[in-house]
Amino acid sequence: MVYVLWNRLCFICLVFSRFIRPEKRVPLGVASSDRNREAGGVILALLMTLVMTIPEGAVAADEQGVMEKDMGEIVVTATRYEEQLSDIPAYVTVITEEDIRHSTAQNIPDLLRNEVGIKVNDINGSRRYYTVDIRGFGETAGCNTLVLVDGRRVNQDDLSGTDWTQIPLDRAARIEIIRGGSGSVLYGDNASGGVINIITKEGDRSHGKVEGDVGSYGTYESSADLSGREDGLSYAFSGSTLKSDGYRDNSDTRAKDAGVNLAYDFNDKMRIHLNSGFHKDNSSLPGALTQSDFASGLSRTDTTTPHDFADVEDYYLHGGPEIYFGDGSLFKVDASFRDRDSNAFASFTGGEYTGKTEIKTVALTPQVLLKNKWENLGNSLTLGFDYQDIDEDIANSSLFFGTSSTGKFAFEKKHYGYYLHDELAPTDHLSFSGGYRYDKADFEFQPSTPKKTSTDENSVTAGMNYTYGKKSYAYLSSSRSFRYPLFDEFFSFFTNTIDQNLKPQSTKNYELGLRHYLSDKAYVHINVYRLDTDDEIFFNPGTFANENLDGKTRRDGLEATFHAEPTKWLTVNGGYTYLVAAIEDGQFMGKKIPDVPKHKATLGTTLSLGGGFSIALNGIYVGKRPFISDFANAFDNQDDYVVLNAKLKYVWKFITAFFDINNLTNNDYSEYGALRTFPVEKAFYPSPKINVLLGISAEF
Repeated sequence: MVYVLWNRLCFICLVFSRFIRPEKRVPLGVASSDRNREAGGVILALLMTLVMTIPEGAVAADEQGVMEKDMGEIVVTATRYEEQLSDIPAYVTVITEEDIRHSTAQNIPDLLRNEVGIKVNDINGSRRYYTVDIRGFGETAGCNTLVLVDGRRVNQDDLSGTDWTQIPLDRAARIEIIRGGSGSVLYGDNASGGVINIITKEGDRSHGKVEGDVGSYGTYESSADLSGREDGLSYAFSGSTLKSDGYRDNSDTRAKDAGVNLAYDFNDKMRIHLNSGFHKDNSSLPGALTQSDFASGLSRTDTTTPHDFADVEDYYLHGGPEIYFGDGSLFKVDASFRDRDSNAFASFTGGEYTGKTEIKTVALTPQVLLKNKWENLGNSLTLGFDYQDIDEDIANSSLFFGTSSTGKFAFEKKHYGYYLHDELAPTDHLSFSGGYRYDKADFEFQPSTPKKTSTDENSVTAGMNYTYGKKSYAYLSSSRSFRYPLFDEFFSFFTNTIDQNLKPQSTKNYELGLRHYLSDKAYVHINVYRLDTDDEIFFNPGTFANENLDGKTRRDGLEATFHAEPTKWLTVNGGYTYLVAAIEDGQFMGKKIPDVPKHKATLGTTLSLGGGFSIALNGIYVGKRPFISDFANAFDNQDDYVVLNAKLKYVWKFITAFFDINNLTNNDYSEYGALRTFPVEKAFYPSPKINVLLGISAEF
């Protein structure tokens, strides 16, 4: 179950908690880097000043014949078929292949951390274990953010969540992000915070690329891809390797990835596609460092768990036919198989734990889209069925304070979902949409008494869109989403028992938004929302068990972004998130939800320098937030931080070279922090200091 499970185990076993749900933060006893943070703030302020001083007329010029990239932009994730962005009653972001090329990101989570409403933590600073949180779910972010690859679910039904290293950035053609719970009707479980769909590249022309990178901490990367199209057959092959010693002791990673996308168009009415991926990595786990560790003289790069590790081998197959008929109607069937094996070892004061896990997932998702138009009235109706069969086998052995134990367990989940979603457009400017889903999950646990349990849930969504002007639009929507408990939440690794009383959680989402275009090359987007969650599932450090909160949680937020291309050689964008996430009643009434900052801001610019040179700069500010598991808010918050990154790129004919500098101001900070339980103490996962990556690629 890899890293998150390893952390949970550490937390459960009293002293384990120093490793649970890691996050990073500036440790006490280490230079606070106030000077660096101030320097970062100054640079970020200068960037903001640059934006504010752009002349008003600069963003309005040259509208003739220009199509801004959001004009008529097509999104597939929000409705499971191609849809214009302006017709979707939710805050949707599309990260294009061009955006990816110009970013300073080295992987998909790094790319996502620049998005409004999303908080990303690189736990070890090794680019191996991440949490990606949409709209403030904190330590359970991985269970409330649904991640798809070409529409295939990649969230695991254990606590390992999404393995982001399984999805190399080079394979991504575009990334679509839907914030809020409206995706729960179409995709079911895990979509309370939002949905992220990573769409991989298909071959469209003969093209090849090889790349080699070298950087700080003994980092070496290599990758190659080949794509093309011949007589209706499109193909795209890719492979990559990564070796890094990591920022801290015992944080090294070795990884290999391979992927293939195949599609064959029989004619303009029928096609079949197949994609597959393989991932293998061996990663060491440095764990957290506590206040007392720093008081004893340990540095930010040290570890107290020199033998901990997690090894993973993962592969999948995914494909199916697509049949088009009528005026844009579609019938498609997706089928997939995934097999993930992991082996992990964790040590702690008083013992150790070894666990082996295998999860096999089979999924089948037939869907039909019916499009009709009567005079000026357009209608799109989607009907579908989702089926999943997930099997998990666990073999573990542990030594707790002199007492050894072993266990073998088998879990199974059969998951059925029936849904419909309809969009009605009475005019060219106005559209209404709504949907309903009935979902059922059957769980089986061995050994256990009782052996089986079942639960069902439903989702609804309703929304309205209105377009005005040339392409501006406003929307409002409401939805109900849910998530089932995971295998590892039913199961206690501390007592080797199963709690079948754990209930699913449900969330009501309300939002209102506006995207206003100042010109074809400049817009602002403002979105306000409220999420009310009942029976939220959390890990209670007082009882060492997963429970449903006895009080409702509420998340009120505002998300604001701007984008401007005042000239052909300058692009500027930024965002601000304001989020109040609190527990409304029950034992933690009035307390803030751990690891959710009230403020987050981003600012970035891409500047073409001429002669093939360009530079990209971005800054991220994350505000103070409670430590993981501090539901009582009994401790001081984790420190806020500012991080600045830069990329210098040079393109000459078929050669591209780049130089990345991350954490430009050499700031001491930690993205993630958790409480250990015995004794109760703050623990930190230090983030890397200034680091670089140099790369060169050739295309043919």
